[in-house]
Amino acid sequence: MEYETVIGLEVHVQLQTQSKMFCACRADYQSAPVNSRVCPVCLGLPGALPVINARAVEYTIMTGLALNCSIPRLTKFDRKNYPYPDLMKGYQISQYDLPIAVDGRLEIGDGGEGRVIGVRRVHLEEDVAKMQHFPDGRGGNGGYSLVDVNRSGVPLMEVVSEPDMRSAEEARAYLMTLHSLLQYLGVSTGNMQDGSFRCDANISLRPAGSDEFGTRTEIKNMNSFRSVFQALNFEVGRQRRVLEDGGRVVQETRGWLEGRAVTVSQRSKEEAHDYRYFPEPDLPPLDIAPDWVEQIRGRLPELAPERCARFCRDYGLPLYDARLLTASKAMADYYERAAGMHPAAGTARESHAKQVSNWMLSDLARLLNLENRDIADSPVSPEHLVELIGLVDAGTVSVTLGKTVLEEVYASGAAPRRIVEERGYTQISDTAAVEPSVREALDANPRAVADYLGGKDSAAKFLVGQVMKLTRGQAKPDLVNQLVTGALERRKNEGNGAADSANQSKGAGAD
Repeated sequence: MEYETVIGLEVHVQLQTQSKMFCACRADYQSAPVNSRVCPVCLGLPGALPVINARAVEYTIMTGLALNCSIPRLTKFDRKNYPYPDLMKGYQISQYDLPIAVDGRLEIGDGGEGRVIGVRRVHLEEDVAKMQHFPDGRGGNGGYSLVDVNRSGVPLMEVVSEPDMRSAEEARAYLMTLHSLLQYLGVSTGNMQDGSFRCDANISLRPAGSDEFGTRTEIKNMNSFRSVFQALNFEVGRQRRVLEDGGRVVQETRGWLEGRAVTVSQRSKEEAHDYRYFPEPDLPPLDIAPDWVEQIRGRLPELAPERCARFCRDYGLPLYDARLLTASKAMADYYERAAGMHPAAGTARESHAKQVSNWMLSDLARLLNLENRDIADSPVSPEHLVELIGLVDAGTVSVTLGKTVLEEVYASGAAPRRIVEERGYTQISDTAAVEPSVREALDANPRAVADYLGGKDSAAKFLVGQVMKLTRGQAKPDLVNQLVTGALERRKNEGNGAADSANQSKGAGAD
């Protein structure tokens, strides 16, 4: 039987506010000493009363508007009860039936060819404490766990999609698009490694063509786009095997084990009634004035689709380049800073803008990817990149040598011009200085020479590359190409001359 995959995602986003959701404790808990960002409210002490963080509500409205949601006039907070030890009060203040934003959508994929994923709701709650587990080291049950309450109470926004995704690829695209949007809005760092952007996935299989949903499984503990993609693909295979063997998929929560690349059962999946929601008695409902919503809408920043269109229009970039550059706000900011350093207008400015794009999307991206480093932390500043492009344009260094200079700038953080001067990386344009390297390259590669003499013109490119290696990339490429081609043609003519002489000698002997 053919099966269709059905995926919905619940994304938890820590909001970048100064204080926690319901108290005045600082929200920057990451580097703080254990249990130092706490007070009676986030410790859940009796008699402590919560107060709503207005900035967190504003950020949630802003996100809802960017996701094309409706913002209902009335919203309220509820108590969500469950007994896990990371909840100090024994309940979490969340939202149930009246969230801040509803009925939105997010387009994924390329414009015009993408898919629209529904956004069911965006609501606001408080984060829980962080558990630290210490095994006994002997494989037994004698270990212990400690609780760090610093994270408890940090504003946590949850974005719940509709079950509209049909593959792990679509789920990854949705997550990356949502992550980019949140960074453009500036409401969260979006750092998955420290838990600022967390995802739970609900996945089920159903017979192809069926409108009925299958039994869903929830997957947790995924801390990267890659792990979400891998966990969903694994779960598709697992559920298919269960169904094909005549079994029944159990509704449960499963955890993703990165090291083993498998999901494992953790507990049975709770339903809404298990949480025993009821209105939070210590917090009044919120009446969200339409005028306030419109003020927030007017402050929405330029988002990725608009910035992509502007890059194409203002810098003359191809749509492909513009999409890659605007997928990340940090990448787009870096590009705009570098591209804007060219004072000229018209074609000269567009040429510079395209060169910036080429260097960023190829050589600089390769260096960053090797260390899994964000461009915001790049040792190569926009000023460095523009200076390097200027050295290449002026003929001071070749493109090949420019790549070497970029690597050294990345490694040291020094300015390109300083590296060129200290290393003597100026381009060689003296014929007499390059000719010995040309002769050495031809003598060391007789097969390539023979290939060229036999009519294989592409062999000349290989020999040009060898000369560039011998000159450490400093020889002027046009000059090297000219000298290599000239030397090969001379050898070809000498060979033809020798052949003619041999033919003439044969003819004389016959007479």
